Amino acid sequence: MITLIHNKLQHQDYLARIDEIFDAEQGTHDGDELELLVTLVRLYEQENFHLPALDPIEAIKIRLVGLGLKNKDLEPIMGDPGNISKILKGKRSLTVDMIRGLSEMLGLPVEVLVGKRKSKLV
Repeated sequence: MITLIHNKLQHQDYLARIDEIFDAEQGTHDGDELELLVTLVRLYEQENFHLPALDPIEAIKIRLVGLGLKNKDLEPIMGDPGNISKILKGKRSLTVDMIRGLSEMLGLPVEVLVGKRKSKLV
């Protein structure tokens, strides 16, 4: 029976089950179970694992590497290479439109992109 996660062992069990049924199709019994387990794990992790806030620029750089993208790939969202360079060096701020575009392109939550910079703009 699936219940709220109350301890680390149950969390590990749910993660193992998610691995087992990860490729389940939506609308199937396993697909519904997967969706429920992922939701419960996410809730448990939000309540129990407190990660430090990630610097928005560092998050962008990490995600670019993870996706195998280059700064040039950001041009449709952030403009010319000079503008991209200034933003990635912390000399210029992201605009609301850039945040929306980066969130969609890189799969980063908007909350990460509007977070506080570790260092002030120069």
